Amino acid sequence: MWTSTPLTERFGCRYPIVQGPMGGGASPPELVAAVSNAGGLGSLGCYHLEPAAILDAAADIRRRTDRPFALNLWIPREREDGESSEPSRALARLQPYREELGLPPLLEPPAPTVQDFERQFEAVLEVQPAVFSFVFGLLPEPMAAEARRRGIAMIGVATTVDEAEALEAGGVDLVCASGFEAGGHRGSFLRPAEKSLTGTLSLVPQVVSAVRVPVLAAGGIADGRGVAAALALGASAAQIGTAFLMCRESGASDLHRAALAARARARRTTLTRAYTGRLARMLANRATEDLAQPPAETLPYPLQNEATRELRYAAARAGRTDLLPFYGGQSAPLAALGSAGDLVAALAAETGAVFKRLGSERG
Repeated sequence: MWTSTPLTERFGCRYPIVQGPMGGGASPPELVAAVSNAGGLGSLGCYHLEPAAILDAAADIRRRTDRPFALNLWIPREREDGESSEPSRALARLQPYREELGLPPLLEPPAPTVQDFERQFEAVLEVQPAVFSFVFGLLPEPMAAEARRRGIAMIGVATTVDEAEALEAGGVDLVCASGFEAGGHRGSFLRPAEKSLTGTLSLVPQVVSAVRVPVLAAGGIADGRGVAAALALGASAAQIGTAFLMCRESGASDLHRAALAARARARRTTLTRAYTGRLARMLANRATEDLAQPPAETLPYPLQNEATRELRYAAARAGRTDLLPFYGGQSAPLAALGSAGDLVAALAAETGAVFKRLGSERG
C-alpha cells in the first residue's frame, strides 16, 4: 500500500504527507494540529520565535492533538551570499516605494532582530517533539547527539545531492530534498542558492540513490498526482507548503490567499532576494521585477529583511499587493481554499486514485 512508508511507520502517520514548516506565523498551531489530526505530519516554523514562544506554541499544539508533529528552525550562517558592497545603494532602490507609502527616507538598515539559536534549540529539546527539522546548514554534532538522546528524529533540508550526503553524514534521520519549484526560501548551504537550483523530478531520485536514510520530496507538489509522483521517485513522503498556505487554519493574510487563488497571477512566480536578502520563491510583483533590473542591489540577510520590514507593513495596511511579498511555489495554481483536514483527505484520495489507475492500466 502506498500509505506504508518508512515515515508513516516511524511516526504512526496515516499518510506520507508532511505539511511544510512555514515561518513568520504562516504555520500556526491550528494548522499544525489540524494536519496531524487528519493523518499527516504537521510542522511549526519557529525560526522567528523567542524560546518562550516556542514552548507556548508547542503547548497549544498539544492541546489540539496527541499526534506527532515537527518543530523547525533555521541554522545560523556565518556569511550570506548575494550581499551588496554599498548599503546606501540597496536602500536607495527601496526609497521610491517608501515615498509612495508615505514613509520617511531610510538612511541605514534598522538593527536586525536575530533569535538566539542555541536558546531556541534548548526550547525544542524541552518540548521534545517527535521531529525536529532544520534548514540552511548542518546541526552541530553536540546538538544532534542531544536530540538523538531524547529520541527526537531529525530532518535536514537539501537542495543538492551534495547537501543530502552532508546531512546524512551529520546524523539526520531523514533528508528533505527540496526542488527549486518550492515556495519560500531556498535552504541551500554548500553553494550559493542561485547555483543550487535543481528541479524536484531530477533531485529526488538522485538523493534517494545517494543516501541510505528516508527521503522527503518537496517542491511543486500540491495535489495527489504530485504525492504519487514523489512516492514513485522513491520518496518516503511528500512535503507540501503552498497548498496548506491556502487553508483557513494557516496564518496567511486574506490578501495572500486571494493572490494565490488568482490563478493567472499565481502562475507567475520568481526567485528573488528583494525582500529578505535570501533567495526565495514568491509571486512576481512590481517590486520583484523592478529590483531584478541591474544593478540588483540587496543587503545580506537579515539586513535586507529589516530594511523592507516597515515597507511591508505599510503596504499591507494600504492593500498594496504590488509591493507585498506573497510566498508561493510553482504549483500554486493547483491549490484551493479550504480546511487542512479536507486538503489531507483530498490528497489521500487523489493519491490512491492515481495508484489504482496505474495498477489497473498495468493489469
